[in-house]
Order: sequence, then structure tokens, then C-alpha cells
Amino acid sequence: MIDPIAFSIGSLHVHWYGIIMGTAFFIGTYLARYHTKRVGLDPDHILNMVVLIIPAAIICARAYYVIFEWENYKDNLLHVFYVWEGGLAIHGGLIGGILAGAYYVRKHRLPFLLLGDLLMPSVILGQAIGRWGNFINQEAHGGPVSAEFMSHFPAFIRDQMLIGGQYYHPTFLYESLWNLLVFVILLAMLYRFKKFDGQVLFSYLILYSIGRFYIEGMRTDSLMIGHALRTAQIVSLIMIALGAILLIVFGMRSKRTRTQEKISD
Repeated sequence: MIDPIAFSIGSLHVHWYGIIMGTAFFIGTYLARYHTKRVGLDPDHILNMVVLIIPAAIICARAYYVIFEWENYKDNLLHVFYVWEGGLAIHGGLIGGILAGAYYVRKHRLPFLLLGDLLMPSVILGQAIGRWGNFINQEAHGGPVSAEFMSHFPAFIRDQMLIGGQYYHPTFLYESLWNLLVFVILLAMLYRFKKFDGQVLFSYLILYSIGRFYIEGMRTDSLMIGHALRTAQIVSLIMIALGAILLIVFGMRSKRTRTQEKISD
């Protein structure tokens, strides 16, 4: 088992979870600045946005999780702030990040859809990296599996997924790999196949949510609505539908614009 504390300085304990999340934010920010500079926008806008987006995403991710797990926190409110123990809901983080980003974009009159396209590869890459924080904390795993099934995985994953004498599905790994695949697709779309602003953003909503919907069904620690509905699966279906509708609407609008430009030429 991997110690969740990476190192200590006196009484201060630095957790792997925090290091991994910090790494995800750093790499994502660097990548977004590169994309922004490439299209001629001031990359400093990314740094200014991150100052708002990161705390908003963390606060909303934690609030989202605590709301659905209130029974576990209502008698020990101090633990609401123990984010290094895990319990950051990605959908809550997306809500907080999008709201903070939208506020900044509107305030500075920046192109929202274009910036969304530039940021989404960073977001999905950050999610891929962040899942390894779940691995360290032995959370976000699936149901029990056999030792024979786990023999196909590297030893360090097998050892970390042995919890209480039982092996569990490394669903954190499945989602991390899916997110990496989506990252590659979004990059290719951004640089080779993009036809209109918003295409990468809307495709992110669809592609990420497809993977999350199926993988969530394997997990044992899902946030629930009642006793039968998995919150993340419901949100994923909404995001898929929303992304598909927006992709079709803006795609048709872009096609009409290109047709009119050809006629005018």
C-alpha cells in the first residue's frame, strides 16, 4: 500500500493527492497558455482566469460531494475541509470552473466558445492526471475482482487495489485512460478538424460523459440520488444530450455561414 503522505516537514504533512492535483493544474495551465498564444490571444488571460477557476472548481467540487454525502459530515463539520482525504466531485468542479471562467470572459469581453475550445484539452488532461490521486487514496474503485483478473495489471496497481484482503476493479485507471484518449481526440480536432468555435467544447461534453457513464456503473462509491440513481450517470446523460444538441445547432449554423460566403464570392 502506498502511503498517502508524500513527505512531512515538522507537523506539516504533504499528501500525494495534493501534489497530483497541483501537477494537473500546472500542466493544464501551461497547455492552455500555449494554445491561447497560438491563436493570437493574450496568454496572460489564462493565468488570470486560473486564479479564479482553480479555487472555484475546488470549492464547488467539494461542496457537490459533501451535499450528497451529508450524512457522513453533519456530525463532524471540520472534515468538510479535509480535501486531501479525497472527495472532490468532478462534475461539481466543472460547474464551478465554468461559472468562474464565464464571469471572467464576460468581464473582459473575450470569445467564450473559442476559449472553451482552447481550455477543454487541458481540462480533460487534468482529469486524467487527477484520477491518480484517487488511486493513492484507494477510492473511486469498482467492485470486487479475482486475483487472476488483477494479475494482468502492474504490481503497483495490484498492491494498491488490494483493500482489506480483497482486490477491486481499478476504475480510476479505466477513466484515466479514457480521458487520455479524449485528450488526443480533442487535440486532433483543435488543430486539424475544427470547423467552428465551440466544436471542441461540445465534443468534450459528449466524449468525456460517454466514458464516465459506463465507468461509473462499475464503481462502488458513487454519489446517489435516493437508492437507485447514480448522480454522475444522470449528469453524464444530460451532458451528452446538451453537447449533441449544441454540436448540431452550431454545426448547422457554421455550415450555412460557409455556404453563404461561397455564394457571395
